[in-house]
Amino acid sequence: MAQRRIKIQFNDSEGVKYTVSLDGNTSKEKILKIINLLDIIEGDKAKDETTLTTFSKETSIGKIYGLIENKFSLGYFTSNHLLEAYEDEFNIPIKLSTISTYLSRLEQKQLLSRQRTSSGWTYKKVKVNSINV
Repeated sequence: MAQRRIKIQFNDSEGVKYTVSLDGNTSKEKILKIINLLDIIEGDKAKDETTLTTFSKETSIGKIYGLIENKFSLGYFTSNHLLEAYEDEFNIPIKLSTISTYLSRLEQKQLLSRQRTSSGWTYKKVKVNSINV
């Protein structure tokens, strides 16, 4: 991975200014960890805790939402992408119709946004508070 310098600055709701710098070999995972930390500072932690109590990690929808948070938190994905990730992660087969049903329910709960494309639907995890990066 190429050497990069990434600088993130933002102000929280109380006007406190934060600056985070990453120098060196940065990966997507490291950047996601920083963004998660920023979400906690901004108050998204309460939303995340509500979600975790709503969806037990032992249930299919909990596993699916956990995968979305871990693997697809920044970009768009399809039900097929999620199906492959689910089967790779848990080594359990799941029907595409089951994935689609849970994605629809998550979209109805406003945890995902859904966009129509020429080949079907794409989904994206919804952020409660936007952070200017």
